[in-house]
Amino acid sequence: MTPDEYCRDKATASGSSFYYSFLFLPPERRRAITALYALCRELDDTVDEASHAEVAQARLGWWRSEIDRMFAGQPQHPVTRALAPHLEAYAIRHHPLTEIVDGMQMDLEQDRYLDFEGLRLYCHRVAGVVGTLAASIFGAVRPSTLEYAERLGLAFQLTNIIRDVGEDARRGRVYLPIDELRRFEVPVHEILGARPSERFVALMRFQAERARAHYREAFALLEAPERRAQRPGLIMAAIYARLLDEIERDGFRVLTHRTSLTPLRKLWLAWRTWMRGAAPPV
Repeated sequence: MTPDEYCRDKATASGSSFYYSFLFLPPERRRAITALYALCRELDDTVDEASHAEVAQARLGWWRSEIDRMFAGQPQHPVTRALAPHLEAYAIRHHPLTEIVDGMQMDLEQDRYLDFEGLRLYCHRVAGVVGTLAASIFGAVRPSTLEYAERLGLAFQLTNIIRDVGEDARRGRVYLPIDELRRFEVPVHEILGARPSERFVALMRFQAERARAHYREAFALLEAPERRAQRPGLIMAAIYARLLDEIERDGFRVLTHRTSLTPLRKLWLAWRTWMRGAAPPV
């Protein structure tokens, strides 16, 4: 199996919405973004699948060293071997990649966030940075496009947090800011115990509106000449925005259910967005 095949299998197996945005890209850009996505999956799995925090810490340390080796021209892992040829062509730098690792490190060091500003830093590291790297691979030219991609990455991560409230709680993690839990009178133990309430639904409506605001702010930053190149990001946005709509339509049953879109529906949204080349309504 070649490094590119390894990355493609990693992306396909994840079932992520991101995979559908890659399908319409030219081969070279598709290989680059698939390798970047596979690296993010490896880092995420390092934290989520490790049996002990000490094991995850050691593995993250290995990945930090592996990123160093990649930039020194000596990658060892299939993912970094696949990504290495694209570093110069798409201006992929060392610091953003280690910043993603820093975000994964946060998952090992804290499982609560006092306020949205603390959560924003986490979202920036694990999603906003990825968004700007992806936008560069897609062909970003203007600085405002990188700002758009950062904001869109935050919107994606906020949507993920809403979708995964129950799953994260079963891992002992609550990403919803503590000050907002208090404002809506939702005790942490009700989330950890998967006990929904009208107060919880009101809290989730607030979270959903903030995510939508980030989508709108992102789209406002994407200038018309850049939209064609950035269609993969708009495809992801169409899928994620539709997922958010479905979660709300389902009554925010995220403590006990995981809402998802079928592969066929994702493919249809991807095709429609690619043909229109416009931001989805949110």
